[in-house]
Amino acid sequence: MDDHEAMGLALEEAARATAHGDVPVGAVVLGPDGTVLGRRHNEREVAADPTAHAEILALRDAAAALRSWRLTGCALVVTLEPCLMCAGAAVAARLARVVFATPDRKGGAAGSLYNVCCDPRLNWEPAVVAGVRAEDSRALLSAFFASVRASS
Repeated sequence: MDDHEAMGLALEEAARATAHGDVPVGAVVLGPDGTVLGRRHNEREVAADPTAHAEILALRDAAAALRSWRLTGCALVVTLEPCLMCAGAAVAARLARVVFATPDRKGGAAGSLYNVCCDPRLNWEPAVVAGVRAEDSRALLSAFFASVRASS
């Protein structure tokens, strides 16, 4: 599965988050052979858990599928640039790549505010690919936040 297709799955996941009032962020973890190992969306609101980001949940599922915390050779594909926690988890999991759709200028840690994934001081540096299906992700996020503002 290529990055464009995987982002399509992540966007499907992101859309599911809105059903329970979560910010529409979706994530997919691909194995070294391109198979889907984890596929999740934000669940912070529904789980009342500040760590229930799509990336963390998908990484947990992938680690369970592989029966290893080392996700060497795997890729994290996510609709929004990972935050500091999620970028740190990508490094800790030893991912090969982090692919995201749209930057998060207020909290992104894969190039916008911080660049955790590409910090040579850390023990691992996953490659970062930005901008895959960015407009699709921006549209989903914009619609969600417009709806939130309209109901306030």
